[in-house]
Amino acid sequence: MASYPKDRFDELPDDVERIGAHRGPKRRGRGWIGLAWALLATGILVFGGLFGLSQYLDDDLGIPFFATPEEPIVTPEPVETVAPVTDPTTIDPERAITIDVLNGTPESGLQTTVLDELKAAGWPTGSAAPASARDIEDTYIYYSNAADEDIAAGLALTLGHGEIRLVEADVFPGAQITIVIGTDYLAPATETTEEPTE
Repeated sequence: MASYPKDRFDELPDDVERIGAHRGPKRRGRGWIGLAWALLATGILVFGGLFGLSQYLDDDLGIPFFATPEEPIVTPEPVETVAPVTDPTTIDPERAITIDVLNGTPESGLQTTVLDELKAAGWPTGSAAPASARDIEDTYIYYSNAADEDIAAGLALTLGHGEIRLVEADVFPGAQITIVIGTDYLAPATETTEEPTE
């Protein structure tokens, strides 16, 4: 058997307690650091899963953190309205108001009845005619000049029906205000005088 001369690797120092390729001693606290990282990763996964589920279900799942902040309630500013004219005698003649009546119901002659009632009450009436459609459900009072809103509102109160609407002047060129009677309008019943029987 061949022998080789000793070199520096054959002489071991006295303070070395281990020989060969061994792991060094573990540092104290490394197990807690690993546990902390594992808990952090688990928490992130659980939190992300719950958040995704809450978004998918559109529900906060009872977790206040996931609750959508409530939008502030915006109170609309009150719209200024004009005082309706209920007494036709107070209308300035220089306004040259003319009121037409169109009958949009199947009841024949209703436009004339309404026009006669307005004329008897002192409203400045124009003409009465059947509307192009006879199945209109709602009564409307159309006015072409914004300054005539007070009169249109007064007519709605007088009729007991109708919604006022501002339209272009060429929609109803015959008059400043046009009433289109719908089936919601109930013609007042005519009173009949009965002779007493003996």
